[in-house]
Amino acid sequence: MNLLDGQTALVTGAGGGIGRGIALRFAEESAAVAVHCRTAVAAAREVAGLIRERGGRAVVLRADLTDEVACRRLVEEAADWGGGRLTALVNNAGVQPSRDLAALTAAEWRTVVDTNLTSVFACTQAAAGIMRAQDGGGSVTHIASIEARAPAPAHAHYGASKAAVVMHARSAALEYGPWGVRVNTVSPGLVDREGLAESWPEGVRRWREAAPARRLGRPEDVGDACVFLASRLASWITGHDLVVDGGVTARPSW
Repeated sequence: MNLLDGQTALVTGAGGGIGRGIALRFAEESAAVAVHCRTAVAAAREVAGLIRERGGRAVVLRADLTDEVACRRLVEEAADWGGGRLTALVNNAGVQPSRDLAALTAAEWRTVVDTNLTSVFACTQAAAGIMRAQDGGGSVTHIASIEARAPAPAHAHYGASKAAVVMHARSAALEYGPWGVRVNTVSPGLVDREGLAESWPEGVRRWREAAPARRLGRPEDVGDACVFLASRLASWITGHDLVVDGGVTARPSW
């Protein structure tokens, strides 16, 4: 539908999984896509290659998003590649390690918070400055999680970081709104990936039974939500958390 025609987007952590799905959906809707990676260079190049094969524009950019300076440089490089414009940022990069709260170290906590939250702050701040100076402003979408609202065992650090991401988006929507910058979050449920059913069969079974849609999510499901929020269809939507979970959080909790 060419919903993003004329846009230049930066998708962090776009080498695989959800990030790959987002990047491909943005390209399918005619956005030029800067595909970010930290170490998954081959995977990021594959995504960019697919976009180019389908007639789109893509570039691979590398950065360690735990480094504030690297975050700013990444955003600037994406805008330079886009001819001085950056109209959409999707903060997707993140980690999801498991560790019981009683055994969790402060160093492990900081790694998750720096990767999942501090990078979002730094990339958004840099992008908002660029978007403020251009006609039409821009949009920022953070990938949060339904774990921002519902805790999961051994995910205290992850859930806390994602809850903070949701609140950051609301705060950024408030403060960057007058600049013409919209900021929202997408909170996915369980998204399928290669080998998940084999490595966690019980969890997959329970999810399918619990979700009214009776299936796991797909990366493109999350990509669709991000496309919507970056498009003109969402021009009056900011500070919102869009849950994409097949309805699993609509179930009673008692």
